Amino acid sequence: MAYIEPAPIKDKENPLESMMERFHIAAEKLGLSEEIYNVLKNPAKQVIVSLPITMDNGKIKVFEGIRVIHSNILGPAKGGIRFAPDVHLDEVRALAAWMTWKCAVVDIPYGGGKGGVRCNPREMSAGEIERLVRAYTLAMIDVFGPDKDIPAPDMGTGPREMAWLMDEYSKAHGMTVNAVVTGKPLVLGGSLGRTEATGRGVMVTALAAMQKLKINPFQATCAVQGFGNVGSWASLLLEERGLKIVAISDISGAYYNADGINIQEAIAYRDSNKGTLENFKGAEKLADAMDLLELEVDVLVPAAVEDVITIANADRIKAKLIVEGANGPTSAKADAILNDKGIMAVPDILANAGGVTVSYFEWVQNRLGYKWTAERVNRRSDRIMKDAFDHVYEASIKYQVPLRIAAYIVAIDKVAKTYTYRGGF
Repeated sequence: MAYIEPAPIKDKENPLESMMERFHIAAEKLGLSEEIYNVLKNPAKQVIVSLPITMDNGKIKVFEGIRVIHSNILGPAKGGIRFAPDVHLDEVRALAAWMTWKCAVVDIPYGGGKGGVRCNPREMSAGEIERLVRAYTLAMIDVFGPDKDIPAPDMGTGPREMAWLMDEYSKAHGMTVNAVVTGKPLVLGGSLGRTEATGRGVMVTALAAMQKLKINPFQATCAVQGFGNVGSWASLLLEERGLKIVAISDISGAYYNADGINIQEAIAYRDSNKGTLENFKGAEKLADAMDLLELEVDVLVPAAVEDVITIANADRIKAKLIVEGANGPTSAKADAILNDKGIMAVPDILANAGGVTVSYFEWVQNRLGYKWTAERVNRRSDRIMKDAFDHVYEASIKYQVPLRIAAYIVAIDKVAKTYTYRGGF
């Protein structure tokens, strides 16, 4: 069972190790054979490329590009492309595997993939980024494809970059191929409802979990860490359904108001203030932004970055329910502490799978050459998210495990059964 030794990542737990730890527990509960375990543990394909780019100053700089296809057993690989200075193979491998389980848990016909380029897009001009995206696309021209591997935006990339990727891929194939990538601008075949999809999935799974815990949304309080796309949409949609959002945070700090924060006002303020909540007057600023995680609330939504709930603070979490908007916000070692405290956690591979669900809808619409209304997109994604929660909850009862392990069990079981039916060598 050999895999590349994970490189140490700053002072955080390695995301690959965290994912593998949970995968291992779920595989044992399922009684997975060693052969299938080894197939599902190892990525199907790893591609590393060098990308020489002419910078604005006329000098050539070489960037490293990565694409990992963890699995294509259920269908074409699906997963984002991140542009960040600390992109490395281990992180991309872990995120690709997460995508496999995420797609399987919401029952959409995709495998998992992930890509990245080690660069700092904040220090690059639009022209430099465009050249980098186009070079990356050409380097991966045999990897990408609407039936092979379908990228999407991730950290440091967005609709603009996906438009460049689609254009470069289309030029290489002599025709417009919308379905090669998702997260595109609407005019290029993007889907209505995609912007709010991940936050909406957080809302749907939060309400489903609150029903099981008998928490009345009209009497519930909620804290949301991270006020980017996922966190702000989750806050807004939960507020619309009766919850009182008492705390929000972003890069500028955490803001608390016991009477509830007006989320519409907070979003408007952020958008008019260079994208930050700095000096937001609708709440008082907490001394330490991390204190938000330890507030006395019913629902906690970590929607910022990975590894914020760890063995260092897990025993001080007071929420009854955690709904993970971010990827990997809870380290594997913190799971046991939360379980002992009786805190239900809706795991990332379920809670934030609304995004990939609507990406799937975008791909379907591109293949059909037909656009759905926002109402149809929302109705169908809500149903998929609710059904996925119910299946995971049933598995948690059946196997007597927390929701996180239950989600892995549902996902691994689906991929393993499909592999067995398809057969190996």
